[in-house]
Amino acid sequence: MPSLIRRVAIVGGTHGNELTGIYLVKKFQQFPHLLHRQSLECMTLLANPEAVAANRRYIDRDLNRCFANEDLSNPALTGYEDRRAKEIAAQLGPKDQPNADAIIDLHSTTANMGLTILPSSKHPFNLRLAAYLNELHPLVRVCCGVKCDRDTPMLRSLSPFGCTIEVGAIAHGVLNADYLQQTEMLVHAILDYLDAMNQGKILPVPPSLTVYQAISSVDYPRNSSGELQAAIHPHLQFKDYEPLCNGEPMFLTFTGESIPYRGETIVYPIFINEAAYYEKKIAMTLTEKQQVRLETM
Repeated sequence: MPSLIRRVAIVGGTHGNELTGIYLVKKFQQFPHLLHRQSLECMTLLANPEAVAANRRYIDRDLNRCFANEDLSNPALTGYEDRRAKEIAAQLGPKDQPNADAIIDLHSTTANMGLTILPSSKHPFNLRLAAYLNELHPLVRVCCGVKCDRDTPMLRSLSPFGCTIEVGAIAHGVLNADYLQQTEMLVHAILDYLDAMNQGKILPVPPSLTVYQAISSVDYPRNSSGELQAAIHPHLQFKDYEPLCNGEPMFLTFTGESIPYRGETIVYPIFINEAAYYEKKIAMTLTEKQQVRLETM
C-alpha cells in the first residue's frame, strides 16, 4: 500500500465534448476551497483545451490513447494530442516517478454505464478505494480493462493510484445536472477516503468486491467495404452490465434478422453502442463478473 497520497490531480476534458468533467473542473477552479482536505494538495487540469473549445472529442486523435510509453517517447508524433500528452506527462508523470500520487480522470459516455469506476490498476489500494465507493454508493460498478496496469495508453496510467470515473448515458456535448452532481459526489468521496487514510483512519471496506473484468471487444457486422450491416439489437440496447447468454440476440440486421451471441460462458456487455467507439470498430466490450477478495490494510 502507498504510505501517503499527498498530491491528487483531478482531470476533465480529456475528451472535449464530455461536459461533465469539463464543468466540474471549471467549478473546482472557481471554488478551490471545495477540494480542500487537511492532508492533500489537489490540482485541477483541463486536459484537452483545444478540443474543449471546439466541443469535439479530439482534434487529431484520441488523447486518451496517447499515453503509452512508446508514444510519449516518440518525437515523430507531433499531432496536437500527441504534443499535449507529452506536456501532461511532464506535469503529472513520468510513469516511473509520477508527480501526481493519484489521478481522478472524469469522463462521460453515451452508453448506459450509470456510475462506473475504472481503476488505474488492480493494485490492492485501488481495489479497496473502489470497494469503499461501492459500499458508500451501491449503484457504483467497478470495471477493469483487458490491460489494467501502467502499460496502457490512458491518461490515468500516469499514476499507479486513482481511477477514471465514467458516467452515462449522456449525449456528447450535453450537460446533465444529475450526473454532474453524482460525479462531484464521487470526487468528494475519493478525497475524503484519501485524506482519512493519510491520517491513519480506517474507513469501512467490504471483504470482497464485484469486478467486471473486460475480456474482449465486439465490432458491428460490416460488409467488405466496412459499412454497418446491423445495429445493436433492441433487446440489448441500454442493457450494460446485464447478463448475456449463448443464443440471446446481440445485433439486428437491416433485413430484420437477429444475430445472437455465441459463447460458452455468460458475459456482461458494457459500453454498448457507445457513439465514440464506432470509429474504433467496437460495438460493445464483453466482461466477466468476478468476485475479488480484498487485502486488509
